[in-house]
Amino acid sequence: MRPYPINSPQAIARLLAMFMISDGNMDPRELDLLEDVNVYDLIKLPRKQFAQVLVEYCDDISDEAEQDGTIHLLDSDRIEAMLAEVTDPNKRILTCVLAMDISKSDGTISDPEIVLLRHMMKEWNISLEDLERQFVR
Repeated sequence: MRPYPINSPQAIARLLAMFMISDGNMDPRELDLLEDVNVYDLIKLPRKQFAQVLVEYCDDISDEAEQDGTIHLLDSDRIEAMLAEVTDPNKRILTCVLAMDISKSDGTISDPEIVLLRHMMKEWNISLEDLERQFVR
């Protein structure tokens, strides 16, 4: 897994990319959501560079595939390393909110998405109340 600078737009984009493919299916509504909520401006990463991070993430996880081709989408070591690249509390909250939006954009939050959301929020010590306080005014 290639490293990104701490708190960089790329580190945030890669976490969002992880949510987009965590259930093994990238729904077109997830891509639509990126446009609808203006994710590119929110994380300060142009669309083309976001797409590049998504491709790089897919390349990285496929490089980690087992001999039989099995890819572990929810590898705990990889997830921990990715979460460690975002340390700024405001960026963490923004990432959680966007990950939730991506997760529910296809009409249902899958089990892998729920596991990831819970883990990310626990690891970062963020509650639903924290998210509401920051984004509902």
